[in-house]
Amino acid sequence: MSTRLDLSKVNLMDALDLASLIELEAKKRYTEFAESLGSRGVDDAGAVFRSMAVNETKHCEEIAERRFALFGDKPAKVTLDDIFDVEAPDMGDVRWNMSVLKAYQLALFSEQKAFAFYDEALEYVEQPDVKALFEELREEEAEHVRMLVKIIAKLPPSAEIELEDEDYDPNRPARDSFEV
Repeated sequence: MSTRLDLSKVNLMDALDLASLIELEAKKRYTEFAESLGSRGVDDAGAVFRSMAVNETKHCEEIAERRFALFGDKPAKVTLDDIFDVEAPDMGDVRWNMSVLKAYQLALFSEQKAFAFYDEALEYVEQPDVKALFEELREEEAEHVRMLVKIIAKLPPSAEIELEDEDYDPNRPARDSFEV
């Protein structure tokens, strides 16, 4: 499991903090990807990752509002150090030339990971209010999976095309083959 927390001992406040951090971690990763790829328009991999970062931010804010309504500004005990890539895409999965389709597939895989996390976590959770929250979050992740599957299904064939290096010249020798 991608958390070092003992989920059998997690209370509702900790569960909300955990859920918020999972969304925050994913948002940060998507933002890093979007910034590192840059963007050539609204239909490239960078734009996909910017859109996912916005969605994760919204979800994080909704969970934080709920937490504040229930527990005020009571300090959190759960930190980002307690989780690892629950929903966030793996750092090594992004490539500078990735197609829009590959970007959406990466986002889909990340949402599937989050669904699997909550699904597995339910086996360990003992408190009814935490169990209900995790069931709700699992269903939200399932909704995100369905949304991404629909988006992928509607992508045009051009979405599969990976970017090409405009500076690449197959007739030019590789840099390390130059003689000094």
